[in-house]
Amino acid sequence: MVKPTISTNQLSNKFVQWLLEEDRQEKEGPYRKEELHHSHPWWQVMCLTGVDYFSTLGYQPGIAALAAGALSPLATLILVLLTLFGALPIYRRVAAKSPHGEGSIAMLENLLTWWQGKLFVLCLLGFVATDFIITITLSAADATAHIIENPLVPALFDHQQIGITLVLIALLSAVFLRGFREAIGIAVFLVGVYLLLNFVVISVGLYKILNHPSAIADWQTALFTRHSNIFVMLGVAILLFPKLALGLSGFETGVTVMPLVQGNSDDDPQNPRGRIRNTRKLLTAAAVLMSFFLLTSSFVTTLLIPAPEFQTGGKASGRALAYLAHLYFGNSFGTIYDLSTITILWFAGASAMAGLLNIVPRYLPRYGMAPNWALVTRPLVLVYTIVAFIVTIIFQANVEAQGGAYATGVLVLMTSAALAVTLSVHRQRAKQKTLVFTTITLLFLYTTIVNIIERPEGIRIAAFFIGAIIITSLISRVWRSTELRVERIEVDETARQFIAEESQRAIRLIANRLNEGDEQEYFLKEKEVREDNHIPVTDPILFLEIIVADASEFADVIRVKGVQVGNYRILRAESAAVPNAIAALLLYIRDQTGKIPHAYFGWVEGNPVQYLLRFILFGEGDIAVVTREVLRKAEKDPKCRPGIHVGG
Repeated sequence: MVKPTISTNQLSNKFVQWLLEEDRQEKEGPYRKEELHHSHPWWQVMCLTGVDYFSTLGYQPGIAALAAGALSPLATLILVLLTLFGALPIYRRVAAKSPHGEGSIAMLENLLTWWQGKLFVLCLLGFVATDFIITITLSAADATAHIIENPLVPALFDHQQIGITLVLIALLSAVFLRGFREAIGIAVFLVGVYLLLNFVVISVGLYKILNHPSAIADWQTALFTRHSNIFVMLGVAILLFPKLALGLSGFETGVTVMPLVQGNSDDDPQNPRGRIRNTRKLLTAAAVLMSFFLLTSSFVTTLLIPAPEFQTGGKASGRALAYLAHLYFGNSFGTIYDLSTITILWFAGASAMAGLLNIVPRYLPRYGMAPNWALVTRPLVLVYTIVAFIVTIIFQANVEAQGGAYATGVLVLMTSAALAVTLSVHRQRAKQKTLVFTTITLLFLYTTIVNIIERPEGIRIAAFFIGAIIITSLISRVWRSTELRVERIEVDETARQFIAEESQRAIRLIANRLNEGDEQEYFLKEKEVREDNHIPVTDPILFLEIIVADASEFADVIRVKGVQVGNYRILRAESAAVPNAIAALLLYIRDQTGKIPHAYFGWVEGNPVQYLLRFILFGEGDIAVVTREVLRKAEKDPKCRPGIHVGG
């Protein structure tokens, strides 16, 4: 009996089908339908954002001690003040402006129009990619550090930092390739256990300090040996605290998950006040909790752990609280703590991956700056995983080495959010609030600049992501420029009547660029087109005018108005691109009337490259040629394709 064989092509086709498979019921354009999400109490959703935010306790105390030494608690205090009186007020306002999870980027997108707005968003997306990719790699690297340093783990794994980190990232990828759904229940359990264990470790650490006053005395000696007085300490701490900026992560995630937050039953879908109020509770509770743990963990680790142990290769490197857990509770409790930390760090990577999978479909395909497969999860997961592998190898899976890149992404997003809120308040002419938020923006800007100067690797990585996003986006925009690019067509009653009247005979439309809009303009245009194309005087015609609105947009809704000027009937609409809109309207008329329409254009002269650039940037160019190409791609059957005529 001959066994059936499967060809390589069949396997390849099946793989591509699986790769591009998507649950279409969960998508509506680039946005997920909110009604498909189950809403949850705000404190549960806080735990979902907390797997990213709170998990930084796994490495933040060690990084703080390494960066600021004995001044770590004071520098952390400044970070906490910036969190509570800077980041928190900013994001409470962002929550009010983006109740559907759009975040601060969408606020800036709405405030800045045309191409400058799009390019600014693309740059911010580069920093988003930096933030989330480094979250994945840094969290996996720190989870690996907790695995390797556990005394119960065989020594065989001691020098396998990169390998183990890559395996953890691959497992994360496998989960998303299989199909990841929101996991509020898991997040609540992980965060609850993790914070409880940290509270126990920190409480015992504080007890040890109180019972050994020499620890405080030694700390004070270290402080005053290096710094003469409290004012010098404060000044140095202000200069050092930007290195601790990892402790600010989590706010942007807090507003992007807003569709999951339970509001009031009578909430207005456009302005859900209950959801906004509960999200503000979420942000406030998370900030207060994190501030408590940041301050106390920094204090106990700085006073109880010898400084050399924080260095790379030391037992507290990237795992300061875990070091104390093993030291004071033994290896059994320490292993439980390690498992909790490893799990929440790994889940923080899942949170970051989910954020990336939500960000790209929300912006790039809508701009025409990503192929359609960017709406599908699995190809994006593979792309992000490859990038995460490369970053891990470049940084040798080192936690501290990636801290600068992570902080850069976080700080730029927070600075942009502060800028968006400041501009929004300024437009409301609230002078005092504008001054307050301008001050906060300047503080974040200072922190960002200092961080970039101290650790330039972050801006290098962000620049790579920005460059890659802009280049691929522009290539995609050019590649997709001849798509139909129309979401739907809405026709008013007058325009509908004009089209119905034309359906009784041959449908002829003259494309016209609106100038004066008077009878003389249409008289001369009609005369020129009839002579060039030998159209009988007895055949009626319609004028078709497309006004370019925002050429930086990609797809839009075309609203057609019927306008009469003397005896001339005009179909007038706005669109981002003239040729694509004309092609869409011709196909619409064909489908509505059952007749093939004919469009007439004047011949253009000039450099074709110049016209190509005009089309890409300004939505115009060699309109007749591009319209025909759009129609050719949209309608494969030449017999059903509207006619394009060029005279002159």
